[in-house]
Amino acid sequence: MIKVFIVDDSALVRQVLTACLDSHPNIQVIGQAADPIFALEKMRKQWPDVLVLDVEMPRMDGITFLRKIMAERPTPSIICSTLTEAGAAITLDALAAGAVGVFTKARLGLKDSLQQISGDLIRQIEMAARSQPHAMPRKVAAPTATPAPAASADTPAKVHLTTTDRVVALGTSTGGTQALEVVLRQLPVDCPGIVIVQHMPEKFTAAFAQRLDSVCAIDVREARHMDRVRPGLALVAPGGKHMQLKRSGAQYFVEVLDGPPVNRHKPSVDVLFRSVAKHAGHNALGVIMTGMGDDGARGLLTMREAGARTVAQDEASCVVFGMPKEALKLGAAQSSEALGALPGLIVQYARGHSGKQAEAAK
Repeated sequence: MIKVFIVDDSALVRQVLTACLDSHPNIQVIGQAADPIFALEKMRKQWPDVLVLDVEMPRMDGITFLRKIMAERPTPSIICSTLTEAGAAITLDALAAGAVGVFTKARLGLKDSLQQISGDLIRQIEMAARSQPHAMPRKVAAPTATPAPAASADTPAKVHLTTTDRVVALGTSTGGTQALEVVLRQLPVDCPGIVIVQHMPEKFTAAFAQRLDSVCAIDVREARHMDRVRPGLALVAPGGKHMQLKRSGAQYFVEVLDGPPVNRHKPSVDVLFRSVAKHAGHNALGVIMTGMGDDGARGLLTMREAGARTVAQDEASCVVFGMPKEALKLGAAQSSEALGALPGLIVQYARGHSGKQAEAAK
């Protein structure tokens, strides 16, 4: 039985969320509150397995409450969010603070939406209950490789270097917003071009990329169709679209395409990884990171078979070990590495350790 506590200042939202969960045999709503102060008093009597949390509430906002919970007693938390740009930015702050999922409540007030949203909410709660949430580190170590050149009055803050034929592909889901920030913040501007699939709703990826761009030495942005992949740039697949790597001569670029979900996801890590295997082969590094399910595992195997260097994040540093675990079971990953080791591994790869060299060394 998964014990759930709901915190939202809207009585209607609390009523609808409870109705969504009441019929499920393995979920029990043990309480609800209109704000975090009331919630904490009730939760101390019976602590939930999963917290469903609004972000904009009276007396204490949801993000402040979440940081307090994560510091004192880390608890899997799902954020209820709107689909507005402002809502996306606030939700990303919550994910960075340790939330493991996002549930959009744009249609909670419509009776005919109850059945549609119920399945998604239940899946997220079941996923959250199996997660191991971590608070986001407040301080991140400086890059371990060549630092970015100091900016002067005559040079841009982010330096765009010459092209390279190497590419790094990252695939992640639950817990990935935290993990990607840890990795990308430590990369210098001379790192290889990076392509990323993070499972995320449609209106959140642009805000997510902007957030990363504001804290990283490298450029980070939501990918656009036919964007070129270059050193010092990370391209994040847009929510609701697939992203594929292509090659023209010595240059890589991305295609952003519509299409049916793959492994229930759009964007799909498998779609990206298979395209990287086809068009980059041994010139690629593939990393599968924290996330529920198996999306990306078979694509990573295809990358390894094409000569790429392949890595899975280790269990101890994952919020959810599902995707890396499946990749390791398939033999898709050559090694399992802690989250803190991934930036150095990417830097080492940039210095000349190709996938074939890494395979030969094992």
